[in-house]
Amino acid sequence: MSNYPMLNVFWTMLEFFLLVLWFFLLFKILTDIFRSHDMGGGVKALWIIFVVLLPFLGVLVYVIVRGRGMSQRDLQQAQQADDAFKQYVREAAGTTDGGTGGGGSSHVDELAKLADMRRSGALTDEEYQKAKDKLLA
Repeated sequence: MSNYPMLNVFWTMLEFFLLVLWFFLLFKILTDIFRSHDMGGGVKALWIIFVVLLPFLGVLVYVIVRGRGMSQRDLQQAQQADDAFKQYVREAAGTTDGGTGGGGSSHVDELAKLADMRRSGALTDEEYQKAKDKLLA
């Protein structure tokens, strides 16, 4: 048998969980302090000193004073990351809007439309070649 009762195992696990949760919250707040654009360097330094020297009180006060802004900054960063990703995908796929409002049709789509128009007789071979050259230029 062990000298460590089951209730002590439970309390140790709970303390470990709360410690991990505490560090997560502390790093989240430190990240938010550095990410915040509405504070100057001096104010950021004071918040960091307050959170590091008096961690429980500092974190509690920070969440009370600036908690609402934390969620807004998180949402703003997520939207910026999403926009950057979408822009990267558009550039990598070679689709651009071109000012037509069509949602970014690609050269391949335009070439397919031209080929369909040529097959249907709406364009002659010469007109098709000129339009194709203009599109690929």
